Amino acid sequence: MPRLQSIRTLMSVSATFATYSTLASLLSLALVSSAWAQRDFSDVEVIPHHVAGSVYYLQGAGGNIGLSIGEDGVVMIDDQFAPLTDKILAAIRQLNDGEIRFVINTHVHGDHTGGNENLGKMGIAILARDEVRVRLSEQSPQDALPVLTYSDAITIHLNGEEVYAFPVPPAHTDGDTFIHFRNSDVIHAGDVFRTTAFPVIDTNNGGSLDGTLAALAVLVGSAGPDTRIVPGHGDVSTRMDVMAFRDMVLDVKNNVAPLVERGLSYAQVRAADPTAAYNERYGDPDRFLRAVYTELGGELEE
Repeated sequence: MPRLQSIRTLMSVSATFATYSTLASLLSLALVSSAWAQRDFSDVEVIPHHVAGSVYYLQGAGGNIGLSIGEDGVVMIDDQFAPLTDKILAAIRQLNDGEIRFVINTHVHGDHTGGNENLGKMGIAILARDEVRVRLSEQSPQDALPVLTYSDAITIHLNGEEVYAFPVPPAHTDGDTFIHFRNSDVIHAGDVFRTTAFPVIDTNNGGSLDGTLAALAVLVGSAGPDTRIVPGHGDVSTRMDVMAFRDMVLDVKNNVAPLVERGLSYAQVRAADPTAAYNERYGDPDRFLRAVYTELGGELEE
């Protein structure tokens, strides 16, 4: 009987932990969504940029939107925030007046999926990984949910382009996708790669440090010397830029690991400034450093 009671206790603790983990994820999403809902988007300009071949991207507010345009219409990667939908559609019409055939979500976050509901109500098919639909279904109306989900790679053949969308290890979230426009040789990397800040490893939505390193390695291996890489945030980059970003993440991990092994608190690790070589380039490291610290076994103080 004591053994049975121990098993029951363990099951209860596990269930409680899972509940708290889910609640933390939902609370995080709710807080972020509330902040976005209060933001004024009236002055935001949505600006198109040509990358290569049939591929463009749109800068506005939120993640870079990828586009393949041509005689078959438009394939769209992410859709930023709901209040920007009209501006986004107007920017697309400057490039192509054909039908928007598909929208692919690179991951769950609202600065990439906030326009889903508007586009879904227009009858545009939304595609994403299984994990993205699961997480969106916890916070979004039916029209915002992907109607086609995948757990393996898919290819869309439009505009003389192979639009190859493939899942990567849990990195920024557990639902990250890279999209390779193979004929134009452009990869949209979502928020796994960015040029504007340290990586954001959203552990509440399944992201991980080791997964980030693994996904960045996949990105390097998928790109050639001439491949143009559209980050989730920032400027179009090259394979060499991604390699430098990956090496930075690995260097920070290697700097933090011995500090965790010595039993240093997070405040002590932060004071040791293990990201010093990169702070000027990438800004405030706190969120990234916390994720690194905890994944390496450190425990944050309450």
